[in-house]
Amino acid sequence: MSSLEVFETAETAAQAAVNAVVAQLTPPGSKRLMVTGGRGPGPVFDRLTHADLDWSRVTVTLSDDRFVAVDSPDSNERLVRERLLKGHAAAARFTPLKRPGPTPAADAAAVEPAIRALVLFDATLLGMGDDGHIASLFPSTPDVAALLDPEGEHFTIGVEIPGLAPYVPRISLTGRALFDSRLIVLLTGGEGKKALIERVLADPAFAPPVSALIRQTRSPVRLLWSPQPA
Repeated sequence: MSSLEVFETAETAAQAAVNAVVAQLTPPGSKRLMVTGGRGPGPVFDRLTHADLDWSRVTVTLSDDRFVAVDSPDSNERLVRERLLKGHAAAARFTPLKRPGPTPAADAAAVEPAIRALVLFDATLLGMGDDGHIASLFPSTPDVAALLDPEGEHFTIGVEIPGLAPYVPRISLTGRALFDSRLIVLLTGGEGKKALIERVLADPAFAPPVSALIRQTRSPVRLLWSPQPA
């Protein structure tokens, strides 16, 4: 299992995440990058836009998104378009999760073939909620353990009732896609999240959703933490 890498500031943790992602995207050939939404990845995105990569070879998608209009402040797609897909990174291709379907389940079904085609990812950037959720798979999500199974059948799912604000339905990747990557970077901050990860590392019986990420053996994981909340 991975150990927690401690950084003095959020800026140095973000730069370590950038360095890790760029290293995965630099070798020749087409590359696939999965990123998270929320508060944490913005500084990473801002730095990645300046990375001297052939971004035309890179396809970007999200670990999850809210079932809202793309111009909504709650949209993860909006965050990616405004803070990552600009500068050098504007040349990247983007695979959105939000589709014009009537429900999150319909959108999840519509995008599943595209996500299947992207696996295996070259780099995956995830965050974690205060309750230990990853993507939009919450402790309260029905059948969450099965959805986190890296050998599960489905790559995407509609989540009608999220466990934390904003309380809007979601489209989320499952463990089958989330944990299939040449490198996964989990970027977190704040004392509460540090305590949660340390408990996962020390107590096999403690099983919030993030424990499935940390304990899986399919893909290598780096756990980056700084004192500033993320």
